Amino acid sequence: MQVTLIQAPLIWENPKRNRDYFETKINEITSAVDLIVLPEMFTSGFTMNPEHVAETMEGKTITWLKVLAKARKCAITGSLVIVENGNFYNRLVFVFPSGAIQFYDKRHLFTLAGEDKVYTCGNQKIVVDYLGWKICPLICYDLRFPAFSRNNEDYDLLIYVASWPKIRTNAWDALLKARAIENMSYAIGVNRIGTDANGYEYIGHSQAVDFLGNYVLEPEESESSFLVVLDKEKMLETRQKLGFLNDRDCFEIKNS
Repeated sequence: MQVTLIQAPLIWENPKRNRDYFETKINEITSAVDLIVLPEMFTSGFTMNPEHVAETMEGKTITWLKVLAKARKCAITGSLVIVENGNFYNRLVFVFPSGAIQFYDKRHLFTLAGEDKVYTCGNQKIVVDYLGWKICPLICYDLRFPAFSRNNEDYDLLIYVASWPKIRTNAWDALLKARAIENMSYAIGVNRIGTDANGYEYIGHSQAVDFLGNYVLEPEESESSFLVVLDKEKMLETRQKLGFLNDRDCFEIKNS
């Protein structure tokens, strides 16, 4: 699978300008690509003012994503602020080239920033079937909770979209490697860069890690798009050879 990671500065609470930015970046991709990954809250930055930027699942950004995915003949994923039944969600959408959508609502809301006070948490992770790959997409703070991301579904690829600040970059790097190793899965992390309206600095470190913890793409800090090629057969051969997932613990996570 060929995956493009777009590491970008986000314009604060301005969905139109962010859509325009990402459309330009996506149209600049000249190589064949199966999946494009955008950061967390890619239309707004990590805002605690959801009423300023929230959209519906029939809104401009979702419509725009469907058009782009169809035109580029690839899937696109990232999270944005969605309002539904009076609740705000930090929602990751996975848009297929056909226009079909699966979505995941962030389970672990970032209490340090008060995300839990303004957003409603999700209660179920998803596994997306795409081009013969099983993909588990998660959001930022979810990275700190290994039980939730445990590979009980035999997925092939973990994706974390994020607004992870510079001050905790060491944790981002370490945990992405840990999640890849313990789940014997590829792990991709796409983070933003720049400074937000609250003065928090982001240096990206978007990266891709293989099932043994080796870098497919080393952490990057520049504003750019990065192409990675993932080899499912090699991963499956390694899983079969080592058999580590056969010894995993079985447990259930109860929703609080």
